[in-house]
Amino acid sequence: MVREDGKRNFALRDEDGSESSEFSGNMPRQAALKAARTLDPAPSEDEAERITLRLREKGTKKVHEYEGWAWKDSAPEVDDADDDFWLNDLNDITKANVSKQGIEYIDEA
Repeated sequence: MVREDGKRNFALRDEDGSESSEFSGNMPRQAALKAARTLDPAPSEDEAERITLRLREKGTKKVHEYEGWAWKDSAPEVDDADDDFWLNDLNDITKANVSKQGIEYIDEA
């Protein structure tokens, strides 16, 4: 279901069908990227393990399936330390990517 601000809620489904976390986004991919950032990051993108992420859109029977992975990367250089003071203490940040695998419609009795 779409909220007043246009965002939709997606529940991350485990293999047993339970829903452990909830992510929001305007599009399913945005929620999938947020979910992928919670994965254990690899040292580089090439070494990252690909994990299947299944996100059920709240209020529907649609499950969006993505392949997701996360990795560590160096923090960007900051020109003005006053604007981004929190970046000064960071050496690495977590980046993530996802690839859509398809949509499944669930039939829950």
